Amino acid sequence: MAKQVGPATASGAVPSPGPGVPGGARSAGLAASASTAGGQEVAPFISQVPGTPVHFPTFHGRPVSWFAVSLIMVAFLVGGLALVFGPTWWLFWVSLGLAAVGVLIAMSTGIFDDWY
Repeated sequence: MAKQVGPATASGAVPSPGPGVPGGARSAGLAASASTAGGQEVAPFISQVPGTPVHFPTFHGRPVSWFAVSLIMVAFLVGGLALVFGPTWWLFWVSLGLAAVGVLIAMSTGIFDDWY
């Protein structure tokens, strides 16, 4: 999880007016101190103003993650329908087992590492 936004990035996002402009040296010092917060490289500040064009890379997860989540969702749907539409306890327990298998697949493949 490199390049996380640190607490001092907002002051470093303001461009310095340059050395010839009054206050330029002071602003440049702020920007230089904000670029390395605590010895770590800090990602540039991203504006949260609506309408500001910001490009984020597209990442939609791995196929094994989609399979695990789909298996869990189908198992919960079938188990819920088995409870509602009749005394089919065997189908409920089978779907509960499939949901558990889906959770084990998700955890063993590192599904929580799929975010940006």
